[in-house]
Amino acid sequence: MGLSLLKRQHTLRHKSPSEWQNRETNAKMKLFVLTMVCVFLQVSHQNPTGHWTLLPHILVVAAPWDQMPLRCLEQPAELLRKDAKIEDIFWRKDGNEKEQKGNTYMPEESLGGNFTCHSKDGSLLNHTVVLIQDNETNRRRDENLNCSATNYNGEFLCSWPKLTGLGGKVTFIKARRVSDNYETQCSVDKSGRRWTCSSGQSNFICSVDKKKKRKRKISCRDEQHCPFTEESQHIDITVYVWRKYFYVDNYSKRFLLSEIVKPDKVEISKVNNTTIQWSYPSSWSSPYSYFPLSFEIAQLRRGCERCKDLCRNIKSTETLTFNSSDVCRFRVTQRRTKVVCVRAKDALCDSPWSEWSHIRMS
Repeated sequence: MGLSLLKRQHTLRHKSPSEWQNRETNAKMKLFVLTMVCVFLQVSHQNPTGHWTLLPHILVVAAPWDQMPLRCLEQPAELLRKDAKIEDIFWRKDGNEKEQKGNTYMPEESLGGNFTCHSKDGSLLNHTVVLIQDNETNRRRDENLNCSATNYNGEFLCSWPKLTGLGGKVTFIKARRVSDNYETQCSVDKSGRRWTCSSGQSNFICSVDKKKKRKRKISCRDEQHCPFTEESQHIDITVYVWRKYFYVDNYSKRFLLSEIVKPDKVEISKVNNTTIQWSYPSSWSSPYSYFPLSFEIAQLRRGCERCKDLCRNIKSTETLTFNSSDVCRFRVTQRRTKVVCVRAKDALCDSPWSEWSHIRMS
């Protein structure tokens, strides 16, 4: 054992109690500081600023939110007239003048609204709309976006549930391919109804339905989608809806077109008293040999003259499934059959069935 090691062991054995206590205290302090730094980094990562810019002059704040100052002008000294003063800037919320003055404004309550700042003569200098996003509510509404496609040409429709009494207006749409490594840029035209989201590998165009009764629906198209290639990248779409009282909800969904494709209803006609025929829906992708459909047939012995949907909730009726690439014919096999129902689905994917079509045999 070397001399230096003997001296170190001798020193450790003869440390006073106070010296040992100081060393222990220092070690605890270092551990505490390290722990606090780790906690801070973790919280900062999980909870970012808590607000973000949805569109120019539209700020979204996660609820509950701490009041943060709003800025009127980024460079007030350059933008204001020489004879104006920063102290002369006054603020309004939803048209009502507030007591606070100056280039920054601290909201008095955690509520959204339209905040405007004005010069001394009342001229508008800037405005910011603050929308509140309830994260707990939006977690429950995640995946509430219902999307479907009638073929493989890259078009699809999406809708979201109606919330009684809250109204709503689409304020932002973002659509992209999930594995797209390029940043997606989304913009809206002057009408506020047509959105374009572009990146290096995708180009989506989405339109808000103009009809008032269908304002909870949008139609989108992937301009770069090729129906004859294997779809490996999921579509990710999010719709932000501006509700009453300056609240914003977001609805999102991730899917492949093959998962949501749902053919239109088939058109059935009678060949004779015992045979019917139908063809592929005109909206379905072609050639049919590349995009085959499966058809399901149900024969009903009971008919309802006033019923609109005779084929709903079919359980006990025998069903048949077969594939075809052209006009389909079917001979009724059960006696006293009064109604025949037919529906279709993609023969190669586990996607939804179309709505039932029916024809009366007598």
